[in-house]
Amino acid sequence: MAAGGMRIVVERNPSESKLSELNIKYWPKWGCPPGKYQLRFDAEETCYLLRGKVRAYPKGSSDFVEFGAGDLVTIPKGLSCTWDVSIAVDKHYKFESSPSSSSSS
Repeated sequence: MAAGGMRIVVERNPSESKLSELNIKYWPKWGCPPGKYQLRFDAEETCYLLRGKVRAYPKGSSDFVEFGAGDLVTIPKGLSCTWDVSIAVDKHYKFESSPSSSSSS
């Protein structure tokens, strides 16, 4: 577990039917070159890496989570981490909006 009980969940090589069910190919795309990036997630993000390799180091933890091409990754809301990108990333992503809340923050 990462700091504060939040953890990044990685599903390796999810099935085509799951990807289709999630409509991943219709999600926006994002990419970045190799490097280190300080990121804070203000909403839960689910992403599917088309290519790349990342080590994510949650703030306040010496542990890291590694993921790359073909992985479906869920990052919890409120997590701050450093992405150490060794191979340029190209991914589809979606931010989870809270369906139970009608007010925006």
